[in-house]
Amino acid sequence: MKTSTMGHQNFTRSAVAIALSVVACTGAQAQSAGDWILNIGWASINPSASISPLTSVGPASPAFTPALKGATASIASTSTQTLGLLHMFTDNLGLEATIGIPPKMTVDVQLTSGAHPGAASAKALYPSFVGKYFFKTPQDGLRPYVGLGFTTASFNSVGVNSSDALVNGLGGTSASLSSSVAPLYTVGGIYRLDDKWSINGSVSYVPLKSNATFVGTGTTTTGTLTINPTEYVIRLGYKF
Repeated sequence: MKTSTMGHQNFTRSAVAIALSVVACTGAQAQSAGDWILNIGWASINPSASISPLTSVGPASPAFTPALKGATASIASTSTQTLGLLHMFTDNLGLEATIGIPPKMTVDVQLTSGAHPGAASAKALYPSFVGKYFFKTPQDGLRPYVGLGFTTASFNSVGVNSSDALVNGLGGTSASLSSSVAPLYTVGGIYRLDDKWSINGSVSYVPLKSNATFVGTGTTTTGTLTINPTEYVIRLGYKF
């Protein structure tokens, strides 16, 4: 009986030691130096838009200038799929590059003469590069992080609502939004599901502006469109 008891104790100690070793090894592989993590998921984009005073020049501008005073703008929220690649340089410092399917942004304009819903639209492409600092250690299941980086935004398929007579007169010939570089601030957390899989959630803010140019019949109208989106992102990650 004594031999059996001692054998059982030795087996228990060995099992505990093996289990602790497995846990330690598993934890050490989570978001640690040298890791590459591919993230794919969904982003909700919520702009806080405004527009600077619009300026119209050209032979037809006297007919439009009074109507443009006090113009305001808003951009409807939208969503898109995103893809990111994170590389950990140390156990706490990483750099992530992200890109998404260009979402369509619809701009509503309010003038003193009335509302002009869907006055303009564009597709926005803005890849970003963000340095991230992860708190806690690779052994922790949940790791909060903060990030700072930048995005390079460009806009294509810019157009105006041709069925709106005033809007078409202002920009029916052509419309454009300038490219822009803006800082990006983010906070979030990554939760390890196992050695390979994780869930990443974050909130980001981008103080983004673009110069808008609309060319109509006999007039060119310009202004600065402030977009300032807040983005809520949830993604599934795979480490390789």
